[in-house]
This record gives sequence, C-alpha cells and structure tokens, in this order.
Amino acid sequence: MAKIFADVSEKEITRTIAMMFNETIDEYANCDVIIIGAGPAGLMAGRDLARMGTRTLVVEQNNYLGGGYWVGGYMMNPVTVRAPAQKIWDELEVPYRRISDGLYATWGPHACSKLIAAACDAGVRFLQLTKFDDLVLKNNRVCGVVVNWMPVSALPRNITCVDPIALECKIVIDASGHDSVAVRRMKDRGYVKWKGMDPMWVEGGEDSVVNYTDEVFPGLIAVGMSVTETNGLPRMGPTFGSMLLSGKKGAEVALHKLKETPEQPKLKVK
Repeated sequence: MAKIFADVSEKEITRTIAMMFNETIDEYANCDVIIIGAGPAGLMAGRDLARMGTRTLVVEQNNYLGGGYWVGGYMMNPVTVRAPAQKIWDELEVPYRRISDGLYATWGPHACSKLIAAACDAGVRFLQLTKFDDLVLKNNRVCGVVVNWMPVSALPRNITCVDPIALECKIVIDASGHDSVAVRRMKDRGYVKWKGMDPMWVEGGEDSVVNYTDEVFPGLIAVGMSVTETNGLPRMGPTFGSMLLSGKKGAEVALHKLKETPEQPKLKVK
C-alpha cells in the first residue's frame, strides 16, 4: 500500500489537542469580553470586538456553533433578513436572493458558515460543550463567568459532583437566546428585572431588539433574543436581521464600556 501521510504518532496528536485547549484556558481565563452563546448575535458581536483588538472568548454549550442560524424555521434551512441587514451579508460575501422590496433570503448553512469563519478569522476563541453556571460579581459589577462541562449537567447528581471553574473578564455579553441565562441568574437574585417574551410581531420585534440592546447591569450586556426575553419584547420568528444588528450594536456598547473600565492589575505567576 502506498504511503501518503507523514509519520505522526497517536500520543503526538493527543498532546497537540491538549496543548491548544490549555492554551485557550491559560490565555483567556482573564480576557476582555466573554460572550455566552455562539448564535448569530454572539458571533456577530465577537467578530466585531475581535476585529478591534479585543480579546474575546465565546462560551457555547453545544458542540456546534451558530445556534438557530443554521436553519430558518420549521426545520427548513433557508434564512431571511429584512433590509438593511443584507448589508452584513454583503460584507461577509454571502450570496443571497432579493425576494421582494426589503426582504432577502439565503441558505442557512452558507450564511452561518461565513459568519463563523469571519469570527474565527478576527481572532475569536471558543469553548464548546461548556455550560454557563453562574457569574462572577465583585463590587456590584459583573466581571466574569462560572462554567462547567456541559455533559456534567446530564449526569445524576448522586453519582457525580464536579465543581465549575471561573473565567474573569471586563465585560460579559449574554447572547444565550431565549434562555438568557446570565440575565435570568441576576433576576433570580433580585439585581435586574426580566419580563419574558411577548407574542410574535416581526416589525416591532426586530426594531425593538436592536433599540433595546444595551448594558442591563454593570459589566453585563444583553444581545439578540436575550434582549427580547429581558425586556418583554415581541418575538420576530425565523428572520435574523435583528440578531445580526443587535450583535453589532452589542459590540459597540462593549467597546464603549471597556474604555470606562479601569485596568485591573494582573497577577504575575512565578
């Protein structure tokens, strides 16, 4: 049989995977921004932040990135946006169809893949199969997240007890969609109000989710469907323009807040 591939041992492959994973933990255990959720809003925010030189980590509980952006609705994979969100598709070089005045459509896998690639190219790092557990709160300001392996949550409590770990940052962005996990955790403790989503109204829902994208507590910004759930806004269904524009606006808010955040002294490891 003809030899095709280079001589590389199994242990070398294993060590490489472990080394690069540990590199992410080491470099991003203290970073600028941590985004919870790798859907379209989170990916868009991450891309824009990383492009500005912001050290950005995205935490995703699934083993894949993209959230509902892979499919439009009802298990059908075309996705739509309304003007002016098609300009983001132009920027990402996503081919699309003009359906009518103001409505554009493309295939979800293509649009999602382009956005994932753009985030990676910008320098965003990812931790997949990683579940949000809690927030780090110091001096009445969110300054990190507590995370654990996603598979741990599927195990019976009486046979496992795995403590989570903490990752520090200057800004946390809740892009976890309908779950809005970080905002809800703050709501459960009485720090913020959370209203839950109203019934569908595409125009009102899309405009509102962008307009309401903002910091909800010092150090915590909501984007995408987390904005909808937090503020009691109408759902917009399977159209993604507001998710993309909310992510973009969330990045702008984060950059502004980063300028206001005093630099914390870094501990030197001997």
